[in-house]
Amino acid sequence: MKTVVVGTVAFDAIETPFGKTDRVVGGSATYISLAASYFSKEIGIVSVVGDDFPQEMIAIFHLRGIDTAGMEVKAGQKSFFWSGKYHMDMNSRDTLVTDLNVLADFNPVLPANYRKAEYLMLGNIDPNLQIQVIEQMNKRPKLIVMDTMNFWMDVARKPLDRAISMADVLTINDEEARQLSGEYSVVKAAKAILKRGPKYLIIKKGEHGALIFHGDFVFFAPALPLEEVFDPTGAGDSFAGGFLGHLARSGDISFSSMKRGIIFGSGMASFCVEKFGPERLFDLTQAQIDDRMHSFIDLVQVDIELVG
Repeated sequence: MKTVVVGTVAFDAIETPFGKTDRVVGGSATYISLAASYFSKEIGIVSVVGDDFPQEMIAIFHLRGIDTAGMEVKAGQKSFFWSGKYHMDMNSRDTLVTDLNVLADFNPVLPANYRKAEYLMLGNIDPNLQIQVIEQMNKRPKLIVMDTMNFWMDVARKPLDRAISMADVLTINDEEARQLSGEYSVVKAAKAILKRGPKYLIIKKGEHGALIFHGDFVFFAPALPLEEVFDPTGAGDSFAGGFLGHLARSGDISFSSMKRGIIFGSGMASFCVEKFGPERLFDLTQAQIDDRMHSFIDLVQVDIELVG
């Protein structure tokens, strides 16, 4: 297995100012693996679900070339469920229900062929589990990308700091960067966080794009302005999937390649928000992806003459 994605596969109930759904498939590993599958194959999911999880969704994973041997199905138990309501700005939300169910005692075990993966994506789960996964690898992967959130900064700071020190790329949003570093300026925050171990830091700013930091270098990628945004729930994970998928396809983990990666990531995030849940990521065509990438190029390309 070339790429391993560890995270949640779950059910979500989502309400936004533009619609409502009672129960759709969600979870970080779902969005990451689906987005990555448009760039790279040999992707395996490590997660846990109950026997209420639909076989139709597992079939979609398989159609996208995603292996589910690492996805444990627990008989007689329910899958993780989350419900949330977004406000008009779509950047803030209220969590209404969180039922851990099978996730409460999730013990990720990697199949033997997953332990040789070159690329490892650790979705937003307990940092103790992220460490546990890294320690199961036969050798250090070529690249370890890690996501986290402010909840773990509040309740599991010591293992979180250790997990961060083991990752090559950390992805968080600007609020989380400030909390993790104690700095208000995102530039100062990035410098403080990079001293903790990761070589690269991606700070996601939602509809305002994303920044990637490496040493004294920084690159900004805008988000694509969209006429309609229905559901931002999986946008960050779709971003991570597009980013990682590009790197796995190219085999190039230089800073230049990562700059291209966050453009691909932004593109996949822009698709994700156009429908509720991961539905938009089920059957994209290469032509649609190419057109979206050209839109990003047109958005940022400019010729400037400097007059002394």
